[in-house]
Amino acid sequence: MRARDLAVSVPPVRVGDPVSRAVKVMVNEGLPGVVVVDWDDKPRYVLPDSQVLKLMVAQYSGDSALARTIDEAHADQFWSGVGTRSIGDCLKLDEAKLVKVRAEATVLEVAIAMSQLRTPLIAVVDAADKLVGCITLNGLLAAAALPYL
Repeated sequence: MRARDLAVSVPPVRVGDPVSRAVKVMVNEGLPGVVVVDWDDKPRYVLPDSQVLKLMVAQYSGDSALARTIDEAHADQFWSGVGTRSIGDCLKLDEAKLVKVRAEATVLEVAIAMSQLRTPLIAVVDAADKLVGCITLNGLLAAAALPYL
């Protein structure tokens, strides 16, 4: 089995897209993160769900005292302010990483890459480095490991 056999197609998310788009793609597609691509559909970053959540709270995360000053009613609605900020506005490049494998990679290569980089999501690219799809940890385990357990 090769990476291309496990890859699922996902809607593209770009650096200029609002953070809310990343959240919508994750929720609608049931993904544990998103693959951020450039305008040529080449993956630039793989953001696990925890990093997308960090993008959502970026304006508050630097100062925990600020978060404590917001009352419950407004704290419950902080999501509404996410829509206008872009992924690029909130992304710390030193924390972002690109996790990808070629479509021809074996299941073992995929598993090793995901385990070494501690990611629940990996981008699958073709020979031109364009996004073919992604593989989730759950998808990898269900297809490759579960039949043997």
